[in-house]
Amino acid sequence: MREEEIERLRGVVRDCVSKHLYSSAIFFADKVAAITSDPADIYMQAQALYLGRHYRRAFHLLNASQIVLRDLRFRYLAAKCLEELKEWDQCLLMLGDAKVDEHGNITDTRECNSMYLDKDGEDREINILSAICFLRGKAYEALENRAQARLWYKAAIKADPLCYEALECLIENHMLTCDEERTLLSCLQFGPEDGWLSSFYSCLIKKYDKENVLEAKFRELEQSGPNTKLSDKSVLCTLKSNTDLLACKAEYYHQCGEYQKCFELTSELLEKDPFHLKCTLVHLAAAMELGHSNELYLMACNLVKDYPQKDLSWFAVGCYYYCIKKYDQARRYFSKATSLDGTFASAWIGYGNAYAAQEEGDQAMSAYRTAARLFPGYHLPTLYIGMEYMRTHSFKLAEQFFMQAKSICPSDPLVYNELGVVAYHMKEYKKAVRWFEKTLSHIPSSLSEMWESTVINLAHALRKLKRYNEAIAYYERALALSTRSLSTYAGLAYTYHLQNNYTAAITYYHKALWFKPDDQFCTEMLTLALVDESRHGIDPIVESRSGGLFM
Repeated sequence: MREEEIERLRGVVRDCVSKHLYSSAIFFADKVAAITSDPADIYMQAQALYLGRHYRRAFHLLNASQIVLRDLRFRYLAAKCLEELKEWDQCLLMLGDAKVDEHGNITDTRECNSMYLDKDGEDREINILSAICFLRGKAYEALENRAQARLWYKAAIKADPLCYEALECLIENHMLTCDEERTLLSCLQFGPEDGWLSSFYSCLIKKYDKENVLEAKFRELEQSGPNTKLSDKSVLCTLKSNTDLLACKAEYYHQCGEYQKCFELTSELLEKDPFHLKCTLVHLAAAMELGHSNELYLMACNLVKDYPQKDLSWFAVGCYYYCIKKYDQARRYFSKATSLDGTFASAWIGYGNAYAAQEEGDQAMSAYRTAARLFPGYHLPTLYIGMEYMRTHSFKLAEQFFMQAKSICPSDPLVYNELGVVAYHMKEYKKAVRWFEKTLSHIPSSLSEMWESTVINLAHALRKLKRYNEAIAYYERALALSTRSLSTYAGLAYTYHLQNNYTAAITYYHKALWFKPDDQFCTEMLTLALVDESRHGIDPIVESRSGGLFM
């Protein structure tokens, strides 16, 4: 057969692959390889077999060749076949021997040195070293050696920042702490044309930076800067409506506690791309916080219909039952989600929360501890363990776990809030004030109603320290966030009472009792305030000042 005829057959194979006609591709590739015995044609045949899901046959073909241990393409594809066959130990053996340090740098390449240092001729974009490191990480993760998996994923993204899958595994599986994520991104070697990718990656990691910092990153991706070359502008401008970027922004809104804003954005996104699963997860979380049970029901029905084998579908069902307070059913479906994917962090947290909602502390602790073991870079399981200890008044243990959560994610304001609460319970009011003030300083966006309780708690702690004017200022700040809190009015009334400002105290006791007429504390204190006022008389200066509060 003439060379041009053989080349034509090669073209037929490539075209069959592009049209997903894998049996045809296998048929013609087999003939080409038989005629030429060329390693490139044998590799093409193995690729066709792999794509046609004939993994055992593809592996046998590659392993039988004389160059499988010398050609990177052969060895990598053979390891990919073993990955599909779930033969993880054999997969690692096929990839060869290598070591990696704690920073994700390859330190030992005694076997197959070229495997890690040379770039294959066909490898024009993603460095094959990166792909091999990523496959090693997947193998170690499947073998439940998550420490090694984390190191090899780091090695993969360091070898080539374009290997997004490695970064995705590190982020989605919560393998790195906040500081580790930032450190890893800072040491990636992006090409001069990949500046946008660096900004995009920085939006993917945990989003606890200040509002102006994150908004600047989003703006950088959404619009071209003044010094951007014309050739770059078309790329940057298209990202303004990119679903992945908007999903990142929705995550940021959720972490800030702006649930309505998050829900509106995810609703808009899901109209454009109903099957964007990352956005779907954020949408479910926002709907949960807002108590939109109807939306959760519809989402769960659609997901179960479209993805019956997907963990997210049954997680959505669990969210619906949790929202309507049917915790037994919620647990069942959260458990089903974790059985489908043991690395689904949100399902583990939901499973624990469903137990905690019914005060079944031991089972909740078990779920949280499992999550903490599986996701060393995720601070919420440790935080929830601390909350469970606080619920049982084990304040010292609670404080230890809150400090541990702080070491994992030192920029989450919720951690500092819980440290403040536990310090308040231990009557360490100065320490409580420090933690609550730190909470407010770490809130990434402007104060929302979500942080009202923190402001009230800070006011309570200041009142305990007899810093009454400061306490009143924070109570009034809490009223600016919400005017429907019994605790705020009662605290404000009691503080004025302690200052002997009986008129103001009586006014706020009445306001508190308007929300809860049978509140014992406010009823008793109102009686005392009325007695004190009648005994001491009304100071006209105080009366004038207190009356001015309600103009």
